[in-house]
Amino acid sequence: MKRSVVVGAVAALLAAVVQAGEIKTHDWPTQFVPLEITSIPVVMDIGYYIRIKDQDKLRIKLVQDELNIHTFKGCVDMVVESNFNFVLSASITKTGAVAGDYSVTIDPTTGQSGSTTVKVCAELKNAELTGQLAGTKDVQVATVKIKVKPT
Repeated sequence: MKRSVVVGAVAALLAAVVQAGEIKTHDWPTQFVPLEITSIPVVMDIGYYIRIKDQDKLRIKLVQDELNIHTFKGCVDMVVESNFNFVLSASITKTGAVAGDYSVTIDPTTGQSGSTTVKVCAELKNAELTGQLAGTKDVQVATVKIKVKPT
């Protein structure tokens, strides 16, 4: 009884396969060797992934340089996670709160797939502080923008 059920199931399966236009075989070589009966395409969606870890906590605090009282410097370590190799660039835009010459540097400027720690530093030279009240805390004087490009 079991054998006839199995034979019936195999026959039904072969009938469905034949109807669907699948590869079929009736003759097997004398020795049982594997025969290719189908090929299945493998597809995927390609997407680049990059994120700045804890970017909401990143902040550069400028502090007065010990050697030049008109220069302020500050840095932050930024962790970049990606699934591709990349090149970073940075720009700085002053808000107008404190006049002066602003610049930004990043090191390293390149990263590889995985996790890369990048040091982002801002500098203000020739700072003109007279537009602000003495003792004012955490005045946003500039914004640093980071750009990325796959290599």
